[in-house]
Amino acid sequence: MMCIACAAAALDRGGVTLTRKESSPIPVEADSICPDRFAALGPSDIARLPAFYGRRQVTLGDLFEIEGTGAMDITVTGDLAAVKKIGHGMTMGRVTVHGPVGQHTGAFMGGGELVVLGDAGDWLGAYMAGGRLVVHGDAGHYAGGAYSGDTKGMRGGTIVVRGSVGREAGAHMRRGLLVVLGDAGEFAAAKMLAGSFFVRGRLGRRAGAGMKRGTVVAFGEPAASLPTFRYTCTYRPVFMRYYLRRLVELGLVAEGELEGEVFRRYIGDLTNGGRGEVLVRAESE
Repeated sequence: MMCIACAAAALDRGGVTLTRKESSPIPVEADSICPDRFAALGPSDIARLPAFYGRRQVTLGDLFEIEGTGAMDITVTGDLAAVKKIGHGMTMGRVTVHGPVGQHTGAFMGGGELVVLGDAGDWLGAYMAGGRLVVHGDAGHYAGGAYSGDTKGMRGGTIVVRGSVGREAGAHMRRGLLVVLGDAGEFAAAKMLAGSFFVRGRLGRRAGAGMKRGTVVAFGEPAASLPTFRYTCTYRPVFMRYYLRRLVELGLVAEGELEGEVFRRYIGDLTNGGRGEVLVRAESE
C-alpha cells in the first residue's frame, strides 16, 4: 500500500493517459490499470506492468501508448470494448474511460472515482465496497452483483448508470446505492440483503426475487409484482427526502424534482422473511 506522502506527491504530478495502440476483438485483461498500481511510477514503469492479451501475458506498454505522470488521475482512450477489469480493486484517485469498455470494470472497487464515457460490459462494479462509479451509457448484466455461485454482491459505494442495465443488477447486494436512469432487466435486486436500488425507467420482471432486506424504488413503469410480495400501503416515504438530496448532488435529478411523490409499498420476499420492500410510484401503475 502506498504511504500518504507518496500519494500526495503523485497528486501533484498531474495525470497519465493510456491510448490503445490498435483495435482488436481479442480480450484484454488489464486489472493493472488502477491508481493503486500506478502509484509513484513513471511512464516506463507503468509500461512494464502486466496484462493479458487473450491467453498471452504481455505488458501495458505492448498494448497502450503511455504519456504523462501522476498516478491519481488516469485517462484511458482508444478501442476498449474488449478491455476488461479497468479500475479493478482501486481504492483512490480517478479513472476516466472513453468507452465503450469491457467486462468487470470497477470490480472490487473500494474508493476513488471511475467514470465511463460510454457503455460498459457485464459485472460492472461487482463486489464494489466504496467509491463512485458512473457510466454515461448502458451497462450489461450483473451490475453491482456477484459472480456465479457467490452470495455477496455490492457491499458499499455508489454506482450510477445513466442508461439501462441488463438482468440481475444488484443481485445479492449487501449495502450501497445503485441508481439506473434507464430500464433495469429482470431479476433486479434478486436475493438482495441490504442497500438501495433506484430505477428511473422500467423495472423488469421478478424484481427483488428472494430478497431478504433492502429497498428497491421504481419511478417508472414496473412489471407485475411477484406473488411473494404483499401490498401494505400507499404513502410518501420520509426517508426519500434524503435520497432525493443525494440524487440532486449527483446531478441525476433537478432540485425539487420527484419531491412529494406517492408510492405503493410491497414487502417481500415472503419466502425469505419478508423484510425487503419494493416501492412503486403510484402514478406509474
